Amino acid sequence: MKKAVFLDRDGVINKATILDGIPKPPKYVEEVLILSGVKKAIKMLNEHNFEIVVITNQPDVARGSTSKKSVEEINSYLSNRLGINHIFTCYHDDIDGCDCRKPKPGMLLNAARNLDLDLQKSFLIGDRWRDITAGQAVGCTCFFIDYEYREKSPVLPFKRVSSLLEATHLILENHNVLFS
Repeated sequence: MKKAVFLDRDGVINKATILDGIPKPPKYVEEVLILSGVKKAIKMLNEHNFEIVVITNQPDVARGSTSKKSVEEINSYLSNRLGINHIFTCYHDDIDGCDCRKPKPGMLLNAARNLDLDLQKSFLIGDRWRDITAGQAVGCTCFFIDYEYREKSPVLPFKRVSSLLEATHLILENHNVLFS
């Protein structure tokens, strides 16, 4: 079984727009701004044989404020620019009651089945409580990029970090200690 680093998309890989204290994804590929250090972090993780798996909620599709095509174009752009091979997307809203929308762990479980991943030896990096809760549910070690959004905070355990690059350094420094 392989080890993975699960990444949320908006706020971890690319900049989210903050409206009234809540992060919003870009609507079009032209609006995508890859955050500083992301390319380096992903390269480092790839060099250490981690599977990079993006798991992203995109409820604006269900809400009708963006198209599935636009989300897929953004995912493709990020994949091509950053060398990401796996992106799992939930297009549902909370009212749909699906198993894939974070905080439920469906996308992580699906990725683990499809990619032969060991969730106990994997990591999740997110910027919202939903990300951290999903990772905790399957036993991942979680890192929380805290932008102090106006929403509830995740529940411990997690490690608070300032960026994907900081989390990557911590993962690589501690991986052998954690899983030797």
